[in-house]
Amino acid sequence: MNIAHHIERGHLLFPEKIALIFEERSFTYKELDLLAGRVANSLRGLGIQRGDRVALFLPNIPEFIISYLGILKIGAVAVSLNVMLKTSEVRYILNDCAAKVVITTESESEQVPVADLPELQHILIAEGKTDRGISLAQLIEKASPEARALEMDRHAPASIVYTSGTTGFPKGATLSHGNIISNMYSHNRCCGMQPKDRLLLYVPLFHCFGQNAILNAGLNICATIILQRRFDVEQVLETIASQKITMFFGVPTVFIKMLNTDTSKYNLKSVRYYFSAAAPMPIEIAQAWYNKYGLIIHEGYGLTETSPCACYNHDLKYKLGSIGSPIENVEIKIVNSDGHQLQPGELGEIVIRGPNVMLGYWNRPFETAQVIKNGWFHTGDIGRIDEDGFFYIVDRLKDMINVSGFKVYPTEVENVIYQHPAVAEVAVYGVPEAVKGEIVNANIVLKTGQTITEKQIIDFCSERMAAYKIPRAIHFVNSLPKNSTGKILKRVLRNQSFSHSARVSP
Repeated sequence: MNIAHHIERGHLLFPEKIALIFEERSFTYKELDLLAGRVANSLRGLGIQRGDRVALFLPNIPEFIISYLGILKIGAVAVSLNVMLKTSEVRYILNDCAAKVVITTESESEQVPVADLPELQHILIAEGKTDRGISLAQLIEKASPEARALEMDRHAPASIVYTSGTTGFPKGATLSHGNIISNMYSHNRCCGMQPKDRLLLYVPLFHCFGQNAILNAGLNICATIILQRRFDVEQVLETIASQKITMFFGVPTVFIKMLNTDTSKYNLKSVRYYFSAAAPMPIEIAQAWYNKYGLIIHEGYGLTETSPCACYNHDLKYKLGSIGSPIENVEIKIVNSDGHQLQPGELGEIVIRGPNVMLGYWNRPFETAQVIKNGWFHTGDIGRIDEDGFFYIVDRLKDMINVSGFKVYPTEVENVIYQHPAVAEVAVYGVPEAVKGEIVNANIVLKTGQTITEKQIIDFCSERMAAYKIPRAIHFVNSLPKNSTGKILKRVLRNQSFSHSARVSP
């Protein structure tokens, strides 16, 4: 098996069909496969062999996809780097995985400290001036396009995706060909993706969501992918209308942004399917979306370590607020701190077992053993299961707030605050406090033209939740810090020193 068989199959079945559109450029399945073949042969010419690591330090441009497919064809391992990383972070990751080649752009190459990377042999420049490396375009032009994907063992590493490192140094989640292939087929089935579909891909390709759930799933079914460099709400809306997008994938903050944008001048009727992942979708947002557009936001759940999809709330049986049931061949259960399975309704840690679970963290046997126990991956997420076998995310274990010994889950508080008509976005987190251990803080972004006081928010919460759950400090802000996929960075909020003094209720 080899993930890159999907582009070769597309070449065989739909050679002249458009596979990829980016700005003014388009590529058929035949063209994309042949370009990937040229990259494969170029890498071979540089001495890259099966199992060698090749880093992709690229934004959302076609060269990312072409290079990724070329790497897979020769059995090398694609290592994806977040383009927001700084020099010290790039140094750490490239040394950790011992990358022999990095494919990047002129601007990103400035963050690659060549002198500190003893294993690095070549820098290939995919965009911009090539003073710091070799021109990828020139290599491709000279190389043969003929390169059939090597047959790989299902357990052979295909991709290393580094986690955000919220609890320390980034760890390289190592995904095999078998992990990704099983996951993309299950994802295709759950969301009903078809060759006629047109997918908008603005989610970063260096992230597992964009790379596997959209790119690989789309190529596997021979759909058409419209690629954008980044998320810009007006550009996204215009592209949905002009390109007649049929399936839209995003994260909760994207849907919130779109809900708070005037979409009346855009025709969005081509979209038949909306999907959200990466963070829990507030029920109020999902309901508001349905009320406005008459379409469900299908929520899924997974992690980089699970390739990423593990759970899916799909058309067969849909429950608002649930992440659904496990995808094919995947088992999920809720356990307590001793690893014992809990009953429906009881809160515990979500653990996952199946062909989607990573091989482990690259060169981290100790950290791998901490999260994979007897074949079960321990997610660090708190959840529950209902009597029908549907799962619900409550929060991250590390985000739980301890107020005088009482457990407060930020998502629960956020869902209440989202009910207030003036609130656009909210993030709830805990901060240390001498008497109670921790108190609940809330950072709130108001809708345009809305005003409200801290007391009004606190009074609103007082009518809807127990006293210990009520935020004791309210900060009205213009925006919330987010990572490249749109997930709110609560660690930044916890560590942030506010320039203003928050008014704290007694």
